Amino acid sequence: MRQAMRTSAEAMPVMDERVRKGAVVASATLLIAACAHIAFPLWFTPVPVTLQPFAVLLLGLLMTPGMAATTMALYLAEGALGLPVFTPHGLGGAAQLMGPTGGYLMSYPVVAPLVSWLWRQGSRGFARTLAITTGGSLITLALGAIWLEMLTHASARLLMGSAIVPFLPGDAVKVLAAAAMASSWMRIRSNPK
Repeated sequence: MRQAMRTSAEAMPVMDERVRKGAVVASATLLIAACAHIAFPLWFTPVPVTLQPFAVLLLGLLMTPGMAATTMALYLAEGALGLPVFTPHGLGGAAQLMGPTGGYLMSYPVVAPLVSWLWRQGSRGFARTLAITTGGSLITLALGAIWLEMLTHASARLLMGSAIVPFLPGDAVKVLAAAAMASSWMRIRSNPK
């Protein structure tokens, strides 16, 4: 009996950690969903401006690569099942993943863990963090444009004007904000008072 109680007590911290990580992942998908609903449609492209890329980059910086990948996969699964987590300016559900914004959305499970892994490979200073988030943003834009080209067969010039260039100013702000927030968080964690 004592052996069973001891084994059960030893398993509790592992279970508690899994529950905590599960709660963090579920909460992170809510952040992405909230950012997806802060969206502004553009009249010349089927892709709206949203805050999703900011959330993806920030979560990539703050989570481990495994948790970041799990979060992004869960987010896409929630959307595919029809939960209202994608931007309201789209088809919704699985159709949204197959529509004009599909490439951007499907980049998230690649970008967030990659950003996370790269950030953990060296110093976490602001300049390096900014470079990593900029790279992540460019990957999202590139995959979004490639997907849109496959759907529309548009010319490279048209794609640049509808899938990449209109998003560069906003993405610059999102990249700066994610890098600044993560750098500040690391400074606070390393200098607790």
